[in-house]
Amino acid sequence: MRLSHEAFMRLEHKVITLLGMSGVGKTTVANKLPKKHWFHYSGDYRIGTKYLEEPILDNIKMQAMRVDFLRDLLRSDSIYICSNITVNNLAPISSFLGKIGNPNLGGLSVEEFKRRQRLHHDAEVGAMKDVESFIRKAKEIYGYEHFINDAGGSVCELDDPSALETLIKHTLVVYIRADEDMEQELIQRQIDDPKPLYYQEAFLDENLSEYMKRTGAGNVDEIDPDKFVQWTFPRLVAHRKPLYENIAARHGYTIEAREIDKVKNESDFLGLIRDTLKAQARAA
Repeated sequence: MRLSHEAFMRLEHKVITLLGMSGVGKTTVANKLPKKHWFHYSGDYRIGTKYLEEPILDNIKMQAMRVDFLRDLLRSDSIYICSNITVNNLAPISSFLGKIGNPNLGGLSVEEFKRRQRLHHDAEVGAMKDVESFIRKAKEIYGYEHFINDAGGSVCELDDPSALETLIKHTLVVYIRADEDMEQELIQRQIDDPKPLYYQEAFLDENLSEYMKRTGAGNVDEIDPDKFVQWTFPRLVAHRKPLYENIAARHGYTIEAREIDKVKNESDFLGLIRDTLKAQARAA
């Protein structure tokens, strides 16, 4: 959705999608908007609570079944397991995605890792297609004035045109761009605490092959899962950046992450969007 800054400010029901790498401030700024007026749609929350709910629980149960005490209780239906996913706690999704590498270090085989990656891809496509219906629900059922879609960091890699088309058609797409210093901050976070990631399969195959050559690993079981994530992440940042910039250039708008970081309230946020639309219209 493309709008003039005047048209945007006149909108009675503002509908915005935030795109960008995980860690650039999408969820943080969404949480600064008044919850009484803004419906906060988290793509990752939708993924974890609808599309991957059963696979996530199956993974947790599989781990629990390795413990004799828990196995007996589960098999006798004496206990049940559920995941406590919230907008601000998405750890169960990460634990399901996992990392590729040595099973003794918690790593997954190539086959299992790719299976989970495909499930996550399909879940993210579904979550983004659901945005249209949730815009309606937020307004008609729950009475929210505005809607913000806090999209996952891998949305730029989805190869389903209809998912992106849903966002373009029904929302104002805003890409939050990290500068070089912030990119290094994001990279350092992954080095300090490697988190599971989603990769396009071609990207994974290429980088896995290169990493094994560089490290001399004879097979995937010899790979340290954390070290592979640490090595791959800077390449993932470089891979995703032009994908996001292309979406913003063709269908949306770009705001610097440092500017988003200055936002303190709804007025600041709407003012930043307005000024961005005005500035990019002048530059066009």
